[in-house]
Amino acid sequence: MSRPSTSTIVTSVTIAVALIGTLASHAFFPRVNPVNALDLVLPLTAACGLLVRERFPVAALIVVAVSVAAYYPWATVDGPIIVLLFVCLYSAADLGHLTAAIATGGASLLAMGIGESGGVRHVDDSLFLMIAGWVVAAIAFGGVTRNRRAYLEEARQHALDAVRSKEEEARRRAGEERLRIARELHDVLGHNISMINVQAAAALHGLKKRPEEAETALRTIKDTSKETLRELRTTLGVLRQVDEDAPTTPPDSLARVEALVRDSGLDVRTELSGPLDALPTEVDLSAARIVREALTNVSRHSGTDRATLRLTSASGHVEIEVDDEGPGAAYDEGSGFGVQGMRERAAALGGTLVAGPRPEGGWRVAARLPLNLPTNLPLNLPTNLPTNLPTNGAR
Repeated sequence: MSRPSTSTIVTSVTIAVALIGTLASHAFFPRVNPVNALDLVLPLTAACGLLVRERFPVAALIVVAVSVAAYYPWATVDGPIIVLLFVCLYSAADLGHLTAAIATGGASLLAMGIGESGGVRHVDDSLFLMIAGWVVAAIAFGGVTRNRRAYLEEARQHALDAVRSKEEEARRRAGEERLRIARELHDVLGHNISMINVQAAAALHGLKKRPEEAETALRTIKDTSKETLRELRTTLGVLRQVDEDAPTTPPDSLARVEALVRDSGLDVRTELSGPLDALPTEVDLSAARIVREALTNVSRHSGTDRATLRLTSASGHVEIEVDDEGPGAAYDEGSGFGVQGMRERAAALGGTLVAGPRPEGGWRVAARLPLNLPTNLPLNLPTNLPTNLPTNGAR
């Protein structure tokens, strides 16, 4: 069984006070004139108006005000039904009808003042001032409660917005971290697995004709697979957030560009310009990853084992250019995540990356990364991150 609301209790108590007070006035105070119909009709009309004050606040206010205004001059029983008017004034102001409450209260006081000054007085000056004070207090209290309720609602909405913003920020950071892990898996593991695939093909091809070359290829497969397992173990350890030994191999860096070139298994002509050993960590790692991925794409797709790598550090930027002259220039860019990942790495630093066929033949990857990172970087992260990264067949 539900409990009655505060509004229902206030309405019931107010009507009971008005009607009981009217009956007490009829029973204990002498009257000059006999009781008439208005002594019954007007209090009941005002009580009915009070019952519907929440659904029809302005209409109820007018009905109660007219009933009270007619009651005291023409009824014979001097009951306290004016308290019904005070409650209606409060409700109208509390429900947002402040103008109607002020107009009705002012009109009621004006009518009372005119009526009291025209003949026999029913109230003295002190009682008139007290009634005026109650009218003003009822309207003011209704306005205050409405403003407080609006303030609490606004505070609640702000709290909900703050929680929603935190959840969105958490989702954004989670998406950014997933994208970073996807890049690392693709750039490192994908590269190593591609090398295993290339060396395995070479071993199978030369197993009977040139056994010594097959042995070299198998050793390369062994070393590369060992490194791949170490990289995978390190990545999984980070995901599980457990204590792991420090990596035995330093991270990719342009200062170790010779190692990047050697690991690619290609015949690379390298052209270096400017200092490459004191770059910001984020720029250095991203640039090295772009070089590794670009060389891996040459090995996978170009159809040649030769490439040209140009690295320039000047004018506040690092410029990377990887060219090949192979025939495998045409491919479906949407089939893999290599070029996409390189572009995202460059964009995350406020840089640019262009990849496409060269007019003279072959393929070119050209990136430009700023050395002075902007403070507010745009985060355009994909909502659907790849779960199965390709190891060959797509750039």
